Amino acid sequence: MSKMAEQPRSMESRVGRTNQRYGSKGERLVAGVVPLSHDKTRVLMIQSAGRGGWVLPKGGWETDEVLAQHAACREAWEEAGVICTVHKDLGLIPDMRPSSHLTMTAPKASYQFFEVTVEREEDQWPEMHKRKRQWVTYAQAAAALASRPELLEALNRSSLKR
Repeated sequence: MSKMAEQPRSMESRVGRTNQRYGSKGERLVAGVVPLSHDKTRVLMIQSAGRGGWVLPKGGWETDEVLAQHAACREAWEEAGVICTVHKDLGLIPDMRPSSHLTMTAPKASYQFFEVTVEREEDQWPEMHKRKRQWVTYAQAAAALASRPELLEALNRSSLKR
């Protein structure tokens, strides 16, 4: 994949689901990134805003974004404060949560992840006050994502060195 044109970056996170895209079965379409260091030995993780654990940047693919990779890179900016280059589409990953964990605010989702290289880490970003970020090894990331099978699957599809 090619380097994406620099999109204007807002210091405001998008909120709400009025522009959210949904799939043919009513599932929420979510785009995310597996942000790798240039040597592919580390992955950048962020603190989950809700549960406090460590996760990969991801969020809703919105109707004004032509490609899922645009949404994924916007989420990387909003949540992790990074500018990234997309290298590989890691494909679609189904929501693996049991139906008992689905709610009106957390409906079934379909995830599309992209492997990206982090080009820059900015000092200020939209969600800096509610999320920390940290570079970790594969083993650390896999342990942190043990309870999130869809995120672990994205990590395992990436070319992060194990």
